[in-house]
Amino acid sequence: MNTGKRQQKQRKVLLMGKSGAGKSSMRSIVFSNYVAKDVRRLGATIDVEHSNIKFMGNLMLNLWDCGGQDGFVENYLTHQREHVFSNVAVLIFVFDIESREFGMDVVSYETIIAALEECSPNAKVFCLIHKMDLVQARLRLQLFEERAEHIRAASGHFQTKVDFFATSIWDQSLYKAWTQIIYFLIPNASTIEALLQELAEVIDARELILYERTTCLMVTHVTRGWEMENPFTDRFERISSILKTHKHSMAKHTGVPAGSANFAEMQIKTSQFMFFITRLTENTNLAASIPPSEQIFNAARVNILLARPRFAELDISAKPKTDTQQQEQMRRTASGTQVQGIESSG
Repeated sequence: MNTGKRQQKQRKVLLMGKSGAGKSSMRSIVFSNYVAKDVRRLGATIDVEHSNIKFMGNLMLNLWDCGGQDGFVENYLTHQREHVFSNVAVLIFVFDIESREFGMDVVSYETIIAALEECSPNAKVFCLIHKMDLVQARLRLQLFEERAEHIRAASGHFQTKVDFFATSIWDQSLYKAWTQIIYFLIPNASTIEALLQELAEVIDARELILYERTTCLMVTHVTRGWEMENPFTDRFERISSILKTHKHSMAKHTGVPAGSANFAEMQIKTSQFMFFITRLTENTNLAASIPPSEQIFNAARVNILLARPRFAELDISAKPKTDTQQQEQMRRTASGTQVQGIESSG
């Protein structure tokens, strides 16, 4: 009998970089539902801004947005060294691609890495080389690789562990980077993927994509068959961007805050594929790409409905179940298997 609440997984995340690098702008876009044109009104971060962000129910991000002015950084490295750099799960360091003091930026990064190595040697480091939209398209890859090489050389103990992303608030690259960061932080990602794989096989899905409802960030995905050759490798981030834009449109026309605006379901049917996005749990949406068959489409929607309790079990916000509720869930899961068999046998 499950009578106690599962412990919430808290992860301390440091967001650091020189003042003006774009740290608070990307945080506001990803977690506070700002649009890119609105971040211009954000002021400089003073000292440290703390945010506790609930993500997928059982994951709480303890995000520290650290001001990048030299005086603040010096304070982090001296008087607040242990307080800031202990128990860190992830350091996200943002570099401004147009910085005229890149050498000094790397020196600052190196001192921060030394403090992290001392206080949180098992932390993960992500470096975002930001504002890439300001670089000519033909020069972006070369400049990104050159900067990444210099930064990696200054990464000390983390040299083989640091991941690099080229980002901009004006395209989906920001979602790609933060998707990878969040995936690293999710404690039960492998369990979620196993359930998605099982569901994909049951409903004959070409692809299933799990999105967090508030941020529209992809949690994980399962791709099967011919869909693995899909040339649009950025399709997951594109859908994130589309969902976020749709939330803002709904908020504008309904008066509901963008963070609370959600839709029930979206469907696209063509002669080559069928696609729909629907709510899976209180905190997630599920996107499904399936063969162009009304029979498969209807069976898929029924089985996703029946699978919801299994995914909700991974969400700490779900109330503990009594024995009677657990028995009811087992009965529904069994009947779900039967419904799928009936639908697919026709």
